[in-house]
Amino acid sequence: MGVVIVGAGPVGLYSAIALARRGYQVTVIDRDPGPRDPQWSTRRGVMQFHHPHFFREQVREALEAEMPEVWAALLRAGAVPVTTPGPRPEPAGFRCRRATFEHHLRRGAEREPGVCLRAGHADRVLRARDRAVGVQVGGYDVPADLVLDASGRAGRLTWQLRRPAEGGDCGRAYVTRQYRLRPGAAEGPTNAPPGLIAWHRGYLAIAFPHERRTLSVLIGRPSSDHRLERLRHPAVFDIAAAAIPSLAAWTDPAVATPISPVLPGGRLYNSYRGQTGPAGRITPGLIFLGDAVCTTNPAAGRGVTTSLLQARQLVTLLGEHGRDLASCALAFDVWCERAIKPWFADHVRWDTDLTRRWAGGDIDLTRPLPSDLIVAAAEAEPALLPAVGPYLSMRALPASLQAAEPTARAVYATGWRPPLPPGPDLDDLADLITAADTAAAPATAAPA
Repeated sequence: MGVVIVGAGPVGLYSAIALARRGYQVTVIDRDPGPRDPQWSTRRGVMQFHHPHFFREQVREALEAEMPEVWAALLRAGAVPVTTPGPRPEPAGFRCRRATFEHHLRRGAEREPGVCLRAGHADRVLRARDRAVGVQVGGYDVPADLVLDASGRAGRLTWQLRRPAEGGDCGRAYVTRQYRLRPGAAEGPTNAPPGLIAWHRGYLAIAFPHERRTLSVLIGRPSSDHRLERLRHPAVFDIAAAAIPSLAAWTDPAVATPISPVLPGGRLYNSYRGQTGPAGRITPGLIFLGDAVCTTNPAAGRGVTTSLLQARQLVTLLGEHGRDLASCALAFDVWCERAIKPWFADHVRWDTDLTRRWAGGDIDLTRPLPSDLIVAAAEAEPALLPAVGPYLSMRALPASLQAAEPTARAVYATGWRPPLPPGPDLDDLADLITAADTAAAPATAAPA
């Protein structure tokens, strides 16, 4: 069976290799020729390519199950496996830059018999008798029995064939910068598998260690508050990082040196779209995959995980349904509704409530608590940990926290609130930036 995959990101490349190893002839179409230099390549149209990532344990499991040589290559490139904190540590995932991850995944696809990587712009899906029969690329037809749209949330190739997405803007904006630790310098503190995560009053600060002593630093803020927009300027970013103790420990000039400009993030969305079109029907021979189905606020690091979970399930369903691609798409849609959409709904609720709290609102005990507050309450009530742990590792769906919600509610009813890390709040940080701008402004000459 011939398969065309539109999109050579993680889910497109992974699916190509997995399907080729089952006898499919796979062509991968992407307008970008792919990252050739893992140190600093670009991926046109992929805003998040050089932003920080943490790869969960499910990603390692997916690689080892289908392409262990890619996992071995990542380890040789310096990827760092990490475990959960606590007295009973368990594998939690691995740390490395997305550019490194994609570089080795693409090399695996390039070496795979049965996979053809083709650079070009996918213009439209070819259809005959109301089914997909290939893709037109740069004016030429690429026929296929199955078309997989892995072009991402913003892909326009198939938008007319689908219902509008559920969800919307997360209400967040962020900037990041990459660094390299100086020779002999010790790493900064960490408090979670991705690195160090600090939820301040009104903003988020994270330090992500990566491979070979590289790291990324992130500052996230409400997108409606424009006072921190100047963080995209290196001098301003340096001032903010030095003022936030959790970041200063990683970015002090004696500890690390920048290896990238400040990278502004694009608008962040929570979105979900199923397999059906405007009339409620699927297009036989066309299946949507990865971010084309679900995107979530990257703060929880679920994107690559949910995408590869989809890819593994689709490969299984294709084996079960054979050439009955319509029934395969419907079965995949049902599975995504059950196994993927809950993560979208969880983040919508989390982000909505966090926006309200960042604007000065207190925890609302008249409504069910969002998941982030149930997780935070485990700091005061360790009895919550058996429920919180599987949720955090994405081994249990968000609904698994419902049984723990009354206990978390009781914690907050006592007046306890999650302790804030040391450092400025959002207003203080904005004042620092304003003061820096004032100091940098040229003095106005006094009148004669």
